[in-house]
Amino acid sequence: MNRSKWVYVLIALLVGALVVSACAPAATPTQSAAKKPYIAIISKGFQHQFWQAVKAGAEKAAAEFNVEITFEGPESEAMVDKQMEMLQTAIDKKPAAICLAAVDSKAAIPLLEKAKAANIPIIGFDSGVDSDIPLTTAATDNIAAAALAADKMAELIGGEGEVAVIAHDQTSRTGIDRVKGFTDQIKAKYPKITIVDIQYGGGDQLKSTDIAKAIIQAHPNLKGFFGANEGSIIGVLNAVKELKKEGQIVVIGYDSGQQQIDAIRSGVEAGAITQDPIGIGYKCVEAAVKAIKGETLPKTIDTGFHWYDKNNIDSEQIKPLLYK
Repeated sequence: MNRSKWVYVLIALLVGALVVSACAPAATPTQSAAKKPYIAIISKGFQHQFWQAVKAGAEKAAAEFNVEITFEGPESEAMVDKQMEMLQTAIDKKPAAICLAAVDSKAAIPLLEKAKAANIPIIGFDSGVDSDIPLTTAATDNIAAAALAADKMAELIGGEGEVAVIAHDQTSRTGIDRVKGFTDQIKAKYPKITIVDIQYGGGDQLKSTDIAKAIIQAHPNLKGFFGANEGSIIGVLNAVKELKKEGQIVVIGYDSGQQQIDAIRSGVEAGAITQDPIGIGYKCVEAAVKAIKGETLPKTIDTGFHWYDKNNIDSEQIKPLLYK
């Protein structure tokens, strides 16, 4: 073959290669680069600093495990319908997994059944649901934690007298378990202590303040008051201060926040139970990643709790667990 024919052959081969290349389908984003799994996180609320700390833990885990997350919750922990709308929207997005802290332990079940039918793994956190659909729940043992609060209350009021409780709700697992843990412990161990009232303020500070004031005024011999979440205990603190009962009523809280920390330092509040909100957020995302990979999970992930007061509030163990 002479030189000119070689040139024609080479040209033909190059043209053919260009045609094949032009006809080949373009690489999709998932082919060219692995897409990060998306995890939708729906909390009970968004307004309290507790949930912001949970969010920080979730974001830390998302960065470490290379996943994308969204974190949202209703404005109030009493907004069941709003949370159900968020859950439905999350399911419609077909995420790799959903993490849910349920406002109502029963209301979410029909939507969780839809998620299960769509093969979307569900991870519970902070507050579980009355269903086997969640593969695991990362949460505090709220019954044991509230029982510890009852023991501390009994110790501080001398084992006898009248006490009252304000909690956030009767529908979420946390609301139910914290009231149960506290009241069951008092009834079982301290026969000389009477629980004169249990009320629910929806986790709202202003509503809880009005309720606490009414309870204190109705029971002038009240010796102790337990507030079962951040909003509830701030309401109790407001009532005690407004009615000038500082030092006369033993106040025990749950979670933290600047107002509660200040009240413990000043002595208006005796102490509180702290969870590990950053750990809760981290563990729920970690569990979701494991679920996406098909790994087996324990039915519950205990994220721990501690008692803190003015004596240990600045300790290396407690200080990292408190949010402001």
